[in-house]
Amino acid sequence: MNPNKFLIVGLGNIGSEYEGTRHNAGFMIADALVGDPLKFQSLRYGSVARVKIKNKELVIVKPSTFMNLSGNAVRYWMKEEEVPLERLLVIVDEIALPFGTLRLKGKGSAGGHNGLKHIEATLGTSAYARLRFGIGSDYPKGAQIDYVLGTFDDEEQQLLPEICKNGAEIVRSFCLAGLERTMNQFNTHLKKNRREDERTTEG
Repeated sequence: MNPNKFLIVGLGNIGSEYEGTRHNAGFMIADALVGDPLKFQSLRYGSVARVKIKNKELVIVKPSTFMNLSGNAVRYWMKEEEVPLERLLVIVDEIALPFGTLRLKGKGSAGGHNGLKHIEATLGTSAYARLRFGIGSDYPKGAQIDYVLGTFDDEEQQLLPEICKNGAEIVRSFCLAGLERTMNQFNTHLKKNRREDERTTEG
């Protein structure tokens, strides 16, 4: 077992009809982390790329199982690459966070997210790290499915490259500096920035 190997799983749905949708935010950060889409290989349960960062090896997976069966891909690649739970990081869209917010957590509930629900059921635990990509919740009652399976609006799309770049930086820090240090640095930093933005808006 390689103690410097990490499994990074970006959640989303495969197929051109889902490309660029809010539910595919995990795929977007995975792409930003790898940089070149040609580095992904179509393998069992997903598209897989490998990235070296200093002495760390990152196995990056975009599951091909569809969102509600994401646990199958996670379990398979954890076993295939001999990566323990503490070196797994799942990247997921989150309606409970404002658009563009990135929040790293060491564990947590599925919060109604079908991908996380299946991972938790498959692994038998929710004690794995996840990077939550805020997509906001600006939709009328009963329209959640249409919202998450819809595309980002024009203003949001202009901000996506920078958000995905920041997300990739958080993933790299998780692998190099560890969960706690990364949470302290980036979660605090993001909160501080948000407060500054709010003060600017109020002024």
